[in-house]
Amino acid sequence: MLTCRAVWKKLAPLARASSTVCRQNVRRAGWNNARTPLCVPVAHMSTGPVGGGSDNLKYALLVGAAFVGGLTYAVITLKGDQKRHVERMTEISSRKQKSASQIQTEPPAPLETKLEAAAAPDAEAAAPSETAEPPPAADSKPSLPSHAPYLLIGGGTASFAAARSIRARDPGAKVLIVTDEPDLPYMRPPLSKELWFSDDPSVTETLRFKQWNGKERSIYFQPPSFYVDAEELSGAENGGVAVLTGRKVVHMDVRGNKVKLDDDMEISYDKCLIATGGVPRNLQVIERAGEEVMKRTTVFRKIDDFKSLDKVSRNAQSITIIGGGFLGSELACALGRRSTESGLEVIQMFPEKGNMGKVLPEYLSNWTTEKVKKEGVKVIREAVVKSVSYKDDKLEIKLKDGRVVRTDHIVAAVGLEPNVDLAKSAGLEVDSDFGGYRVNAELQARSNIWVAGDAACFYDIRLGRRRVEHHDHAVVSGRLAGENMTGANKPYWHQSMFWSDLGPDVGYEAIGIVDSSLPTVGVFAKATAKDTPKAATEESGTGIRSESETEDTASSAVAPAAPAPVVSHRDEYGKGVIFYLREKVVVGIILWNVFNRMPIARKIIKDGEEHADLNEVAKLFNIHED
Repeated sequence: MLTCRAVWKKLAPLARASSTVCRQNVRRAGWNNARTPLCVPVAHMSTGPVGGGSDNLKYALLVGAAFVGGLTYAVITLKGDQKRHVERMTEISSRKQKSASQIQTEPPAPLETKLEAAAAPDAEAAAPSETAEPPPAADSKPSLPSHAPYLLIGGGTASFAAARSIRARDPGAKVLIVTDEPDLPYMRPPLSKELWFSDDPSVTETLRFKQWNGKERSIYFQPPSFYVDAEELSGAENGGVAVLTGRKVVHMDVRGNKVKLDDDMEISYDKCLIATGGVPRNLQVIERAGEEVMKRTTVFRKIDDFKSLDKVSRNAQSITIIGGGFLGSELACALGRRSTESGLEVIQMFPEKGNMGKVLPEYLSNWTTEKVKKEGVKVIREAVVKSVSYKDDKLEIKLKDGRVVRTDHIVAAVGLEPNVDLAKSAGLEVDSDFGGYRVNAELQARSNIWVAGDAACFYDIRLGRRRVEHHDHAVVSGRLAGENMTGANKPYWHQSMFWSDLGPDVGYEAIGIVDSSLPTVGVFAKATAKDTPKAATEESGTGIRSESETEDTASSAVAPAAPAPVVSHRDEYGKGVIFYLREKVVVGIILWNVFNRMPIARKIIKDGEEHADLNEVAKLFNIHED
């Protein structure tokens, strides 16, 4: 294309000159004949009338010579260009061969030499002092692993339990935990319990607390020294557990056995656990209320939420907690105790008739509400939020019955939504009734993919398909998933428990389906000094009571020989057992200020038998012992 353009540039002047000569000859012929021709026939170019033939012959010879000269020039130019092209390609080819031979024969320059050469242009502009330490060499650290034999998505309790289980069965295993949180794996229960009762002003930084038994511990499962650096995991001779913090898995390729992170990095795996937990819900009226309202609202779930709410509670005049469940009631009691010292107004509102109204029978829910009030909390029952707005430096909460509450800050404690963001890309099934990933009895969603914790919807052989959002379930399901990832092939039969403490004096443990809409039978007795969460942890030696539970102790319980009186629906519920029934079979049990008896409750539900007299069953828990 370039050659044709060059030839045209050289021939164009000749063509224009020939055209000019032609026009001049035509005009000259017209003048000689004393007229201006309207058209000139082509034949007249060479055989025109007498007086113009000589000029036409000259013109024809000129055009012919120009054509022959142009054609000759074009041929010579094309041949020259082709010759130069061949020579150029030969030169480039020989240059590549020479460069390749130099790379093979010469050793690579050391990294320090390359860095010095790269920094040379700026050496004079920024010369370091003689005492300054040399900067660390770039790319001196190994890169993040592109493959993990065991990949755990999520950095919560279930992931940590799975990692520990994997390492117990496979001591040389290399386990990589990927979490979008900035922290190493930690336990969540103290965020709404013991941390709030700490006397240490720096508790938000140390995250250490005293349990009810007086022993101090950290919220983290293990110190940083327990883990292997993620960059060094691939080369770790004895394997280990590494945590990649601040990274989120955004896509999962099940067929390719790999995941993509939010920074486009890809990690392949042999076996994978999904333990993404859940996302705290918020009220739609709050989400639609605008930025000013959202800035003054906390949805409580993580360490950062605890730190943020602790700071708010030290500066605000009023905090309103929306929600009457476990989390809302625990935070209300914790903040209520702080209010007696700081003058903070603590308000708790919920749509039920009493605290934990969806779990406890009505008489016990009302008793609990009075207990919460004694902790310094203003309780607003049967409160349905209609709208929230920000006016005059205050949040204004309007209820459907016309009541208005003004406050500085809102804590939304209205439940949890399972995190199933990876379901679409991974092609995993989500349960339409309970939410979460549907798994089989071994907690498998695919042949090499397991799910544990809040995000797992599993089948309970006694109670049907369920999804559980409690610490003990995260521990047990994570542990079982880890065992099955190493080839155990065990089914999930465990009945997980959960507990809630309203301060150091009142607490309960529960197992199975505890729903206030079910028929219940309660058996109560007078409480003693040892019937408190504080005394229970002193006896067990741990504040995380589920970790000390074992199924084996269930068979050791012996009911007292002497009959004990049944205390039903009285004003003081010191300690007792509440049975939840479905078709005359016990499907749930709450141990009210009765501790370290959960294996007995677990066995009762596992047996699945009808009981003619639950008063006799209650004797198994020794609630009438002084």
